[in-house]
Amino acid sequence: MTGPCNLPDLDRIRYHIGTDGLRLAQQRSSPAAPFPLSARVMSSTPQAIRGTQDIFGSDAEAFAHVVETFERVRKLYRFRRVEMPVFEKTAVFSRSLGETTDVVSKEMYSFEDRGGESLTLRPEFTAGIARAYLTNGWKQFAPLKVATHGPLFRYERPQKGRYRQFHQIDAEVIGAAEPMVDVELLVMADQLLKELGIAEGVTLQLNTLGDAASREAWRAALIEYFRDHKASLSEDSQDRLERNPLRILDSKDPRDKPFTADAPKIDDFLSAEAQDFFGQVTQGLDAASVDYVRAPALVRGLDYYRHTAFEFVTDRLGAQGTVLGGGRYDGLLEALGGPATPAVGWAAGIERLSMLVADAGALEEAPLTVILAVEDDTALPYAQKAITALRHQGIDAEMIATGSPRKRFDKAVKLGAKVLVSFVMRDGVPVANLRAADPTAEYLAVEQVIQSIRP
Repeated sequence: MTGPCNLPDLDRIRYHIGTDGLRLAQQRSSPAAPFPLSARVMSSTPQAIRGTQDIFGSDAEAFAHVVETFERVRKLYRFRRVEMPVFEKTAVFSRSLGETTDVVSKEMYSFEDRGGESLTLRPEFTAGIARAYLTNGWKQFAPLKVATHGPLFRYERPQKGRYRQFHQIDAEVIGAAEPMVDVELLVMADQLLKELGIAEGVTLQLNTLGDAASREAWRAALIEYFRDHKASLSEDSQDRLERNPLRILDSKDPRDKPFTADAPKIDDFLSAEAQDFFGQVTQGLDAASVDYVRAPALVRGLDYYRHTAFEFVTDRLGAQGTVLGGGRYDGLLEALGGPATPAVGWAAGIERLSMLVADAGALEEAPLTVILAVEDDTALPYAQKAITALRHQGIDAEMIATGSPRKRFDKAVKLGAKVLVSFVMRDGVPVANLRAADPTAEYLAVEQVIQSIRP
């Protein structure tokens, strides 16, 4: 818009702002009424959606530290990076997670697109990766080791470390049935937590769900056992009894606790093959010096889970104590219409890991290496050359070139950088003066860069 803006005397004035078609409507009751546009825009500013967060400052640095550490560790283990769509066909999740699970029945963000197809914002990574393995011909790379990270979406009650838009790191191996693969993933997770500096107070809980035959025999025994106590169970557990009795074992409802303690144990139903598989996993962890505790109540409710199930837990995050969890899901790709394919993986919430990083003081912001103070505006082009050259050489730098020239040097001193460079004019020529407490390696590196450029 150019020229003066004369507001017409209309009952309704509409302003069209930006290319996105945002419209602000102002109702006027009389020609003389005031029109405080800025106040009205401010008062109508949309707030953040409940269960989302704006991450800034030290929290954002902790978040980035988790991602950067994960990226470095996954490269050590030769996991390939993948990027997955934020939304998929709803069937990808309903068929893989199960129609009766809370995630599918209560927590998914699903919508119908303009073509009438049901789509869902991804609530987890594994199903989408399994779908991609089948539809993109990734079988040729089996055993496929992949890793990713990014936002996920679930409509659940926000609480400490849990959001409706949250973020996870994820590692999966598809097409490998050997227990040594489970060990590799667990060792990788253990190393990640140690390199983040948060392994202290975090415990690896480990269990086996057996092979398909073992799990089915255990499931039948659980149904028979819990039927005798059905009237005393919580409503959720009564509903799960016939469909998903394993989920009763990890119920947090105090009404279920007296019965879960005496419920049949998976060890009584393990086949020889299942016992051998779990034995090789524990032996591998012992060889890698990864500590763990056996957790017989640790389960996965869906039928496609097999053998190893695990969680890294802590008491430093309140009720939401799991920081990383996973297991073997040999039946998932069949549930999505593919051939029988072994697979195992884990995921961890970045927000929870970030909170542990911050609480442990494992991340301290590095002091500024060099600050440039431009005490004469005529020297600004030289200073601009210098700061560009410093950054190109991997040296972090900031510059003070605004405000009163007399105060810029004092402002620079207060920032406490390792090296201070002031720019002044001497005999009509810009000059750089370096200052530091000692001739450190940083000082010498800055000096070398300054000497390499001309005013």
